[in-house]
Amino acid sequence: MNHTLRILVFFLLGISSLQAQNEAYVSSSEAKISDTTFVNLRDYSNDFVYDMKYATEDNFLKTKVYDCAECMLRLKTVKALIAANNDFLKKGYRIKLFDCYRPLDIQKKMWEIVSNPTYVADPKKGSIHNRGGAVDISLVDITGKEVDMGTSFDFFGIMASHNFKQLSEEILSKRAYLKNTMIKNGFNSFDSEWWHYNLKAGLKDKVSNQKWKCD
Repeated sequence: MNHTLRILVFFLLGISSLQAQNEAYVSSSEAKISDTTFVNLRDYSNDFVYDMKYATEDNFLKTKVYDCAECMLRLKTVKALIAANNDFLKKGYRIKLFDCYRPLDIQKKMWEIVSNPTYVADPKKGSIHNRGGAVDISLVDITGKEVDMGTSFDFFGIMASHNFKQLSEEILSKRAYLKNTMIKNGFNSFDSEWWHYNLKAGLKDKVSNQKWKCD
């Protein structure tokens, strides 16, 4: 092999090695975390409104049970929720969050206060909230005003049901709009609570008692 050819071979080998290193770096930097990993919604979108009731005393427990007002969910739930919120944003609305992932310990406290499976899941079975696949939500309009859905969040009564029709046409229309948009984006509704939505793809995930750190 003459001198010029040898230099050319070394040069080509060097390029090939550099390309391989770059591909490895890109592959590493773009490595995706699992869809079942718990993440903070705030790290993925700034387009939500938060009113995390269980991080305050303004809830049916009358006590603060979360250390901080964060919406933790499995990544696949976050993706579906952002897709739904993007649909709402196109119409001048956005999602307001009341509750997201709920550690099993909190579920047990709720069950002690309201031992009615119509409104609170039995912790022996676990709620999809405990699996990181459920959200309690409403909508706010472009001015930030919460849309009238007929009852407050966590209202324990027949009026909170999707099947209750003795409400104004406007309220029924907004409930239907919320429900249809969430279903379109991979969620199931819960008959007795207009605010509660389960991710279909999260129903079989494991119950978790994972806690999150507060800044």
